[in-house]
Amino acid sequence: MLYLLAAVGALTVAVLLWRAFGAQAAGVTARRERGVVAPDDDPEFLKGLAERNKKAGEDPPA
Repeated sequence: MLYLLAAVGALTVAVLLWRAFGAQAAGVTARRERGVVAPDDDPEFLKGLAERNKKAGEDPPA
């Protein structure tokens, strides 16, 4: 039982250390800095949709 508690404690410490220091080194935050934007949040994409709808004579969605 003592070994099980020691293993759980060691695993907890390892996870906390990885989250504190390893996540940045592994590039997890690099994806956020690149600025990947979903199409529905991309102003240029939405502008293009509005222009295409305008040319096609459709009303913009409400």
